[in-house]
Amino acid sequence: MKKKKILYIITKSNWGGAQKSVYDLATHMPSAWFDVSVALGGNGTLATKLAAANIRTINLPFLERDISFIRDGLAFFSLLRLLWRERPGIVHLHSSKIGAMGAVAGRIYNLLKVKSQKSKVKIIFTAHGWAFREKRPLPIKIFITFFQWLTVTMSHATIAVSNTTKHEAPSFFPQGKIVVIPNGIAEPHFLSRDEARAHLVKKTGAPLNTFLVGTIGELTGNKGYIYAIRAIAHLALRAGQQLTYIIIGDGEDKEKLLKSIREGRAEHVIFITADDNAARLLPAFDCFLLPSIKEGLPYVLLEAGLAKIPVIATDIGGILDIIQDKKNGVLVPPRDSDAIAKAIDTMVTNKTTREQYAQELFATAQRNFSLTKMIQETTALYTPTIS
Repeated sequence: MKKKKILYIITKSNWGGAQKSVYDLATHMPSAWFDVSVALGGNGTLATKLAAANIRTINLPFLERDISFIRDGLAFFSLLRLLWRERPGIVHLHSSKIGAMGAVAGRIYNLLKVKSQKSKVKIIFTAHGWAFREKRPLPIKIFITFFQWLTVTMSHATIAVSNTTKHEAPSFFPQGKIVVIPNGIAEPHFLSRDEARAHLVKKTGAPLNTFLVGTIGELTGNKGYIYAIRAIAHLALRAGQQLTYIIIGDGEDKEKLLKSIREGRAEHVIFITADDNAARLLPAFDCFLLPSIKEGLPYVLLEAGLAKIPVIATDIGGILDIIQDKKNGVLVPPRDSDAIAKAIDTMVTNKTTREQYAQELFATAQRNFSLTKMIQETTALYTPTIS
């Protein structure tokens, strides 16, 4: 049987939730059925990890997140050339920008396909969250909404990574094309609590007996770190208790966040530059905090669950598919530093509650978000081929 050729395409090659999804799909597709390649912009951590896993990668010149009509035009034509050269059976698009660009390019390619091809390319788009849900000026929101509508319309199927993501799609989007396939996860390799804690204490200088609150993620505005930093700065701790908030990550907002720490005198907040395997350090934390203002379905909450760490998170997006308030974690409104502070104080003072939430979240992650299930459901979506 001839293998079906899959081409995954993503805008950025850094390491975030969308990139982890591409990596997991590319490295776990049955090799007897599929020939996998990944096209991406840049040469970041995703490219490095894929190369180490012997997955063929293709750099797309001119492809970047920021809008530039000249560079975007050049990236579009390089994408068309790539499709013509590779002739994939399936193109699976990840991230908003390449979603629109790739869906249109795929349709043009299908119109121009040569007679020697047995079938057209099937276009799949994964919505890890909708860009129009971000806080932006109204004209820009309208512009983005149009292009995301175009992406869903031009794709043969759209994967929503959570039920919330599907429900957030406007009613004029072709709803019949949207199917929910939650992110799945294999249990990471964790350090022991003592090993992970010793590593972080040595790296940060935090007191050994401090209550450690942790966050792992890209340093962007969508992650809402500024509200967590304000919560830590204003949190009234009980006598004799110590608190340290460690953020592991890197990104475009790092200098802005460091400035907010200095101005807010949030001396209990410490940044650590992300590494390729930050999840191994999760057992060090007494509590995990995700203060996002926009999310699809965050892998890091599943990783925290598998590490048996209690979670505080905002009640938005796909987080609601994972966390049930006061059952397997605590939900707080986005952009609400006071609510974050109260939730942390509750975690600090109630060890039994922390342990209960951690056990419930561990069960949720194992039961509902397996990597095997995600691969099976995605593979089923790839067939039959469009003819």
